[in-house]
Amino acid sequence: MLEHLPRWLGQAMSGLRAGADKLVIARPDLGSFEAIRLASPAFANGARLPERFTEDGEGVSPPLFWTGVPEGTKHLALIVEDADAPAPRPLVHAVVWDLPPEDGELKEGEIRADREREEPRGDVGRNSYFGEGWLPPDPPTGHGVHTYAFQIFALSECDDPGANPGRSAVVKAMQDKVLAAGLLTGTYSRGEAAPAGTVKVGRVGLARG
Repeated sequence: MLEHLPRWLGQAMSGLRAGADKLVIARPDLGSFEAIRLASPAFANGARLPERFTEDGEGVSPPLFWTGVPEGTKHLALIVEDADAPAPRPLVHAVVWDLPPEDGELKEGEIRADREREEPRGDVGRNSYFGEGWLPPDPPTGHGVHTYAFQIFALSECDDPGANPGRSAVVKAMQDKVLAAGLLTGTYSRGEAAPAGTVKVGRVGLARG
């Protein structure tokens, strides 16, 4: 959709960005938590997302894996947001609620409507376009680099946010329930030269006190 915006308009909006401080993982009301390692075999932390996972490619969700889920975890939730969306708050690209509360993975293309998955794990929720599944990155041409934040949260027992929940319902359920969290970022842009070379799997940990 946004690939059809003229370059001059994307450049004019370059200063309009939601901001990393509005990501779910940066919310001060979530309290203090330990770190989970979240990574992907498809791109390193902070590296450019392969086109395959964007609107310019097949548009499937990237593979992810996580380790270090603490004891006492009852639920795992994944939220993917674009911190550089030209909007008042980050654009939500994926929500997955109630993944198995242990170290695990999501395979390539697994974030899609529950009815389309043969062996569903967790409940795939709604993105910012009210669709159930992965919203492929689609930044405006000329708007600059967008950072996509993959955030995973280990939670203690909490209220059910309902079927196919959106960001707001999941965040409400998470209040005072976060035991640990992990962050992996990938970037994408249009109208700029993509960096050359091959990337290796990255690792990231996040601790807040």
